Amino acid sequence: MSLQSFFGPKSVAIVGASRQKGKVGYEILTNLVAGGYPGKIFPINPKADEIEGLKCYPDLASIGETPELVIIIVPAQLVAGVLEECAKVRVKSAIIITAGFKEVGPEGKKLEEEIVRIARRAGIRFIGPNCLGVIAPGHKLNASFGGDLPVPGSIGYISQSGALLAAILDLANANGIGFSSLVSIGNKADIDELDVINAFGEQPETKVIAGYLESITDGDVFVREAEEISNRKPILLMKSGSTAAGAKAASSHTGSLAGGEVAYESAFKRAGVIRCDSIKQQFDFAQAFASQPLPQGPTVAVITNAGGPGIMAADAIEEQGLTFAKLSEETRKKLAAKLPAAANVHNPVDVLGDALADRYEFALDIVLDDPNVQSVVVLLTPQAMTQAKETAEAVVKIVGQKKSGKPVLACFLGAAKVDEGVQILRRGGIPQYDSPESAVTTLKAMVDFVRWRTRPKRVVRLFPVNRRKVESIVERHLRRGLLDIGEAEAKEIIEAYGFATPKGSIATTAEQAGNIAQQLGFPVVLKIWSPDILHKSDVGGVKVGLRSEQEVRDAFDLMMYRIPKKRPDAHILGVLVQEMVRSGKEVIIGMHRDPHFGPLMMFGMGGIMVEVLKDVSFYLAPLTAEEAKQMLLNTKTYHILKGVRGQEGVDIEAIAEGLQRVAQLVTEFPEIKEMDINPFVVGAPGTTPIAVDARISLEKK
Repeated sequence: MSLQSFFGPKSVAIVGASRQKGKVGYEILTNLVAGGYPGKIFPINPKADEIEGLKCYPDLASIGETPELVIIIVPAQLVAGVLEECAKVRVKSAIIITAGFKEVGPEGKKLEEEIVRIARRAGIRFIGPNCLGVIAPGHKLNASFGGDLPVPGSIGYISQSGALLAAILDLANANGIGFSSLVSIGNKADIDELDVINAFGEQPETKVIAGYLESITDGDVFVREAEEISNRKPILLMKSGSTAAGAKAASSHTGSLAGGEVAYESAFKRAGVIRCDSIKQQFDFAQAFASQPLPQGPTVAVITNAGGPGIMAADAIEEQGLTFAKLSEETRKKLAAKLPAAANVHNPVDVLGDALADRYEFALDIVLDDPNVQSVVVLLTPQAMTQAKETAEAVVKIVGQKKSGKPVLACFLGAAKVDEGVQILRRGGIPQYDSPESAVTTLKAMVDFVRWRTRPKRVVRLFPVNRRKVESIVERHLRRGLLDIGEAEAKEIIEAYGFATPKGSIATTAEQAGNIAQQLGFPVVLKIWSPDILHKSDVGGVKVGLRSEQEVRDAFDLMMYRIPKKRPDAHILGVLVQEMVRSGKEVIIGMHRDPHFGPLMMFGMGGIMVEVLKDVSFYLAPLTAEEAKQMLLNTKTYHILKGVRGQEGVDIEAIAEGLQRVAQLVTEFPEIKEMDINPFVVGAPGTTPIAVDARISLEKK
């Protein structure tokens, strides 16, 4: 169903309209009128004949026609009855402003469940409850109690917090920022964030989608649909409420490191959603995306009338990983021909402190023509000769005339002395920033978005595997109620998906351990074997580098003596005697299944250091080869793996393939909740990597 009746209804009924100033029912009614809403307004109040000159009705049925949109502002206990009325008169769209539902506890939750049942039975879509309302400036609709109607623009805004939306509205009105629509979704009992984002995605008047979310209803669907929309329009989101609380109970290294924040970051990265750290940053980004063309690359030119801000911009460009544009010889000659001799005709172009508007106009005109320049930042400081107003007019004029396809961002530093120029820039569609760093950070977001949109098509490779083997192990464990898979069977699972593991056997006596070691060849590793001990190193359950039968026997006896004292509750089955992998770098490949977004892959430095260094990266499964390699690149570990200071590197492709194989495993078996392959020992290119240890835990589906 289209949500257009929420943004451009031909008629609006307000159930709970009030005559008393300060009441929500009064504020929404007067906001509708003050905003110039052109449609019919039907106040519903059985105790009033008229409000603010508008005829009142005792109920919806008495109107005599079906309002396209109904706004409900009655006590929570009465909302269900109003929805029943809506159903009788065939209303299909409602905004429930009323609070007092699931946000207040169990009783409120029951009320909310009841209104959802009524609405679904009647085919009514509703926003809320517990929301601020809806604003659509282009339709002169202010169906909210959030403040004055903002100017029309091309930013669609969604907020889970009504209070924050009111603050954003006030800030936007003070700065002349325009919107296509603003929606407060409140408890999102029916219409949720994805419904609104999809609606914004279809609106021709919306160029940029922005918002504040505290949670996402269906993570898997969100990623899939947001990714499709991001290919057409940028999505800029602030996200709060993510915690790592769920990681406290995790049994794997990956689970302990994969908190909610990591999952959201990974989901946004996959979907092309741009994460914003603050309201200011979100507005910084939104204005540029809404008014400027996307940059075709990372090269930036700076025009300034002061050296200090130019240097600040240059530092920011380097820190953000952008490129300081090298101006062509032709550009430098043209600049030198008209600029004063003391001016700098290299990047940053310094037009000097006495520059009037015409000097800025000339420099911007020439620099925009340079094929080496892909975006421009215009800096201005208010000096004695500075013409802030005229310079702003010149910038707007050149950008409008040239239509170069290159974004131009302005940074007029100061306050009162540049205010008139700032207003001209805003009206002319040139984004204005309060610091060079903010302007450059915005360009970085735009460049990253272009890179995401031009990424290779996602092609997930499927490896030939033995699924039947894994099915039998997983089904057997779940049938017995066993959720932790022991090392031996965990290795059988990863072997079925193409991993090589060390040879080894279980010993129940010291003599048996010595014999196994003799057959394997020294050195060997001993590991305590118990379904109750997941972190073997913590209890002294791992001994490495044993080089004789006597060392093996002694280590066996010591383990069997000490560990039962440390863990008297543990059922110890014996000791695993395993060949020792002699060479290579230790990394970890892991997965944690996030309750919202599904399997979250992890890569990092392996062994016991993974949780100490926390040099890890995450990405949602399934993985393409390119995404797997990017996971490696996102860690400091990568430089060690590539080889530094003459050391030979390891097989990067083998690690990337291992990540893809695990991603395939956990995608095909949703029963796998967490897993680690740690350490995964990787040698020089061409050698076979070895999965030394594996840990897998399950959950019932």
